[in-house]
Amino acid sequence: MTYSARGSAGIRPPAISFEFFPPKTDAQAQVLDDTVARLARFNPYFVSVTYGAGGSSQERSFGTVKRVARMGLLTAAHLTCAGASCDELGEVIAAFRAAGIDRFVALRGDPPGGLAEPYVAHSAGFRDTADLVAALKKAGAVEVSVAAYPERHPHSADWRAEIAALQRKVDAGADRAITQFFFDNDLFDAYVERVRRAGIFIPIVPGIMPIHRFASVAGFAARCGASIPTSLARRFGDLDPDGETHRLVAAAVAAEQMADLIRRGVDAFHIYTLNRAELAEVACRFCGVFPDAERAAA
Repeated sequence: MTYSARGSAGIRPPAISFEFFPPKTDAQAQVLDDTVARLARFNPYFVSVTYGAGGSSQERSFGTVKRVARMGLLTAAHLTCAGASCDELGEVIAAFRAAGIDRFVALRGDPPGGLAEPYVAHSAGFRDTADLVAALKKAGAVEVSVAAYPERHPHSADWRAEIAALQRKVDAGADRAITQFFFDNDLFDAYVERVRRAGIFIPIVPGIMPIHRFASVAGFAARCGASIPTSLARRFGDLDPDGETHRLVAAAVAAEQMADLIRRGVDAFHIYTLNRAELAEVACRFCGVFPDAERAAA
């Protein structure tokens, strides 16, 4: 089964995309520049930049999108509709389009107090992500990616509601779905099977989270409803997160997960880099994706 838009698995290396987030300081900006430059050598299909809604966070997002795009990469801007009116989002979309950005990752966004709170749409805003997708397409977006949840979104009542939400996004014009990170590939297979049985055939690209710090990833997973297999937790045990052994285990985990997904037919990955290059680079190399110079010399 082919999950992405790049053809049959096994014929050529998988397509890769990378995700970055806006830096808050000059030092973080330099780290981001170094990371983007290092990963750009792997010729990603596209890269994306996460979104900070409102004020200085929004300005950093906009600036980072332009910063990365100027480095010659096909860049998608994240947008969320939580807490914003249609007019406010229309202005943001227009600003991105004026800057030449025509690819987006459309997301609902979380309530101000996090996922423990119910989501309430802005009184003058879009009802959900599907409305945002439709607005982006109307504004001339060439490609819109949306989120997918192999373990269900925490606010979904059941699987019927989960798949129905994805269907609305597809009907509005979504071109691709990128999953929340997961660590059990059987969950991804089961999710894709549900989606296909529902008659949804856009590419479903697995989101891969390299584990730079196991405790941090485990905490984030608990908040967003992603499970951590006991076998995975055991591999990290009491390892020092800043130690070499932790990095080696993390590299092996990401590479093994991606290699197994390739064997199952996956031919595209979206890597959540956390603005760090090393584990993303190792995972790419293990899956047969090499920098342009090395590929040309082979």
